[in-house]
Amino acid sequence: MKRKGLATLLAVSLMASAILGCVITVSADEASAVDLSDVTIVNIPKLLGVAWFDRMLPALDEWTEANGGSYYQSGPSTADAALQLQDVEDAITEGVTAIHVVPNSTETLEVAFQKAADNGIIVISHEAPGAQNVAYDVEAFQNKEYGAHFMKALAELMGEEGGYAIIVGSVQAQSHMEWADGAVEYQKENYPDMFLVADYVESGEDHDTAYNKTKELLKTYPDLKGIIGCSVIDPAGAALAIEEAGLEDTVSVIGTSIVDVAGNYLDSGAIDMISLWDTKQTEMAMCEATRILLEGGEVQTGDNLGGIGYESVVVDGKVIYGTAWVDITAENKDDDPYITE
Repeated sequence: MKRKGLATLLAVSLMASAILGCVITVSADEASAVDLSDVTIVNIPKLLGVAWFDRMLPALDEWTEANGGSYYQSGPSTADAALQLQDVEDAITEGVTAIHVVPNSTETLEVAFQKAADNGIIVISHEAPGAQNVAYDVEAFQNKEYGAHFMKALAELMGEEGGYAIIVGSVQAQSHMEWADGAVEYQKENYPDMFLVADYVESGEDHDTAYNKTKELLKTYPDLKGIIGCSVIDPAGAALAIEEAGLEDTVSVIGTSIVDVAGNYLDSGAIDMISLWDTKQTEMAMCEATRILLEGGEVQTGDNLGGIGYESVVVDGKVIYGTAWVDITAENKDDDPYITE
């Protein structure tokens, strides 16, 4: 039987209610101010029509209102790397000032990123810390630590023993792979009686795929005790399969998601915990990094990039790290910033 005690992990999480606010554009260095009225930023998420990525738009609203310039969003309707590449190419052709992108496949976009840079376009990515041809990649946290955090929660629920599986959106999604690898590494170092039952399962960030592949896992590994889902839909897809099998009290599910997607399963107990970060705050940090570059400066460790969780960032090469994850359970689910009416 799984244990529900996650109070310790929730206590060390950032206060979820804090992410509902937003700090507007704080200067991060002594770079000279420039006229931003002609700036155009395009936001290219993994796919359109998802609350997780739509949450980035209010930050662009607020930043352009405060600083000038304009923005628009472009992207594929499915998590397709080739379609996303075309959106990047289109932005280059249109001559935008900056591209803010959440890659489906970093490798697929690298040549286009370099092309953009060669044309004087600033490229700032998110969920792509290994990207080479960007000015900066902005991360809500260090991915290895996020993965370890998941494993600590899952281990507590599983009684630190038994088999578990990990679902990723894609093995080409760098952040998902780093979360998964971080979780497995932490398990091997700290929980010798736990084990990964199979290679990482790919959902394609599709609910039905996550559901069907979880059904396969339950059939193949009847003693499975835990699942970590990395994309926003993975925990819900897994939870549906678990609920149908009547295994809510046997198999623990945690992962990255939002209440609009996972809330019913939090209530039923099919999902035990979800973790998230507020992409509005991430986008604010991306906008501030763009401003700093336009003013001839560079982002430095300790800078405040304006978003909550990014008040004192750590810069490692091209990667900017915040400290911005939040844990959500059935008890505090109303604090999720992605909840829609």
